[in-house]
Amino acid sequence: MTEPLDLARLQRRLAEFAAARNWQPYHTPKNLVTALSVEASELVEIFQWLTPEESARVMDDPETAHRVTDEVADVLAYLLQFCEVLGIDPLSALAAKIDRNERRFPLPGDQDGPKRGQ
Repeated sequence: MTEPLDLARLQRRLAEFAAARNWQPYHTPKNLVTALSVEASELVEIFQWLTPEESARVMDDPETAHRVTDEVADVLAYLLQFCEVLGIDPLSALAAKIDRNERRFPLPGDQDGPKRGQ
């Protein structure tokens, strides 16, 4: 039976993979964020010239779906490694950002939040 996936376990696997290959000296914040940017660009490249309709159907083609899935995995891997090196809990960071955005962009008619343009 396989263990359920979670971010902490995946981060440990990535760290173990890098350690077994002695890659830690190269996994600086600068190098990891650069690699993250490159991988995100490779994901963008798949969608670059697609129409909005074509982009919505990108997962219908098995070859393209495989490319998208691989690039998403690469982006997530570098993001998790970046967070690990800097001691950022990505789930806590995201939850805090959503909280700030909910206060910053209240629902229409919500009298408690700031008004648009403030």
